Amino acid sequence: MARIVAVHGIANQYSGGHQLQRDWLPALQDGLCRAGAAGIEAADLTCAFYGDLFRPGGKALEPFYDASDLDDAWERELLLAWWQEAARLEPMVAGPDAVGKGIGLSLVQAALDGLSQSSFFAGLAESALIGDLKQVRRYLREAEIRKAARQRVLEALGPDTRVVIGHSLGSVVAYEALCAAPEQPATTFLTIGSPLGIRHLIFDQLEPAPQEGLGHWPAGLVRWVNIASPDDIVALEKTLSSRFGPGVVDQLVENGARAHDAKRYLCSREVGDAVAAGL
Repeated sequence: MARIVAVHGIANQYSGGHQLQRDWLPALQDGLCRAGAAGIEAADLTCAFYGDLFRPGGKALEPFYDASDLDDAWERELLLAWWQEAARLEPMVAGPDAVGKGIGLSLVQAALDGLSQSSFFAGLAESALIGDLKQVRRYLREAEIRKAARQRVLEALGPDTRVVIGHSLGSVVAYEALCAAPEQPATTFLTIGSPLGIRHLIFDQLEPAPQEGLGHWPAGLVRWVNIASPDDIVALEKTLSSRFGPGVVDQLVENGARAHDAKRYLCSREVGDAVAAGL
């Protein structure tokens, strides 16, 4: 079994585990090289793939979304949080304060328009952005998808597994899977571009639920390293130690314009150091 299990984020419904392993492996090898650590082989890395759970079935087409489809309060709140962060990071993006109060349809459209002007979401169609929001909501709300995604991670873990890497929504899936497997062999958890710390919308929806404002620490973990880019809008809360305790080591890396890109995280020295320590 692989020594490293990687768990991907949203917008991978048309991809697959072998494709992601092929993309992530060289990036992780570069990260280890930058850390001055020993390299890894293809057999050392596997991807716990769950993206197909969001792929339209049968003859169904990919939905085309617009602002009117954001009729769920949770989706609107997360959209607004992303918009506020984009406006904070980029002065050229007009934020909610410039538009008004309330979360009506006009404000939702203003949020979509504002995010489309940000460098973070540059080139991402409005429909795709809404679809990404809905994938996160479906994971948190639809029990069958949540259970199936976590099971993919559990099946990827083996007696040789030492490191679990979770990117974006994958960090949520991996976290919940590790919590559900107290006998898991992995001792290092690495979260990159993680939304785990977002209060109310993500953190307070976790299974197991946080107790007295503190998230559960998965049994068996020796170390947890959380790495975020300062400009990563998805990782709204950069310091997970404030949510899961001082055992989490929080670090920042600069990813440039593609702040949330998994490969840019993986090829950093900081990721290389964390993976090398776990191995």
